[in-house]
Amino acid sequence: MSEPIRIAGLISGGGRTLINILDQIDASKLNASVQLVIASRGEIEGIKRAQERDLEVNIIRKRDYDSEDQMHDAITDALIAKQIDLVCLCGYLRWFRVDEQFQGRVINIHPALLPDFGGQGMHGMSVHRAVIEANRRVSGCSVHFVDEHYDQGPVILQKACPVLEHDTEDTLAARVFKQECIAYPEAINLYAASQLSIKDKRVVISPITK
Repeated sequence: MSEPIRIAGLISGGGRTLINILDQIDASKLNASVQLVIASRGEIEGIKRAQERDLEVNIIRKRDYDSEDQMHDAITDALIAKQIDLVCLCGYLRWFRVDEQFQGRVINIHPALLPDFGGQGMHGMSVHRAVIEANRRVSGCSVHFVDEHYDQGPVILQKACPVLEHDTEDTLAARVFKQECIAYPEAINLYAASQLSIKDKRVVISPITK
């Protein structure tokens, strides 16, 4: 097996997605190591959880910089300093600027089947609420590459689950999250095995070469 890829996890809240990645690594199911956590806010549960796992956490907040560009420069500098191979957005609720050296190296997981129920402002419970209000019978999650537009980067893979008749936002969120816990590690392993490429704005998954 090749060397584990070096991951940075970006968080804005509780860090559940980050913890799932760490648990998969600890169980030897994910060929990766989390080298850095970047938080967009202070005093969030995700910081505490990351520190409890002995991870380095950088808090990079917009209010600490004179401009949006300066904030993004700080993020890029931190990623380069840690020689990050793959950036994983783990409930990161800010727009992420993908600089040239990180093109095709930033991924996100969205709690719906894109392209439906995506875009700016569509995150967390607002997504599940919209799915229920639209009377959909199937929901799920999507792992995708990140580009300059919210939730519009090429989709790597999706996992589906049913929307039940009496679902609430909470019950649907719990069911979707179970699929997220499968989908994100699967996508990271595909990246680590160099099986992902982007052609004509679509993701191509190549077989493993021996």
